[in-house]
Amino acid sequence: MSEPELDLLSRLWEEHMRAPFPPHMRGREIEGEDMVLLDADIAGCVSSSLSGPLDEKRRTILLSRLAAVENVLPSIEDEGGVIEYYKRLRDMAALAAELGNANAR
Repeated sequence: MSEPELDLLSRLWEEHMRAPFPPHMRGREIEGEDMVLLDADIAGCVSSSLSGPLDEKRRTILLSRLAAVENVLPSIEDEGGVIEYYKRLRDMAALAAELGNANAR
């Protein structure tokens, strides 16, 4: 991953940490995905990726959660910026996965 991509991931992470979790998504499942758990799993992997390369377990989790967020996005109704919140999660997951690919080389 290039320096600009790492900077972008860091900026997205900072935005995400400042953004409150959408309260009406607590306890909600979309397409079989618990929306709180989806957020937590991706956030944990992104945070770890900013500190160094992900181990195989976290990388596997990140890739599966990236697929999950891609799957649920079309079904999310945009109430109070929810789409933006989950699109940022997707973007962070994609960048962190790319960072992992670069580190694996």
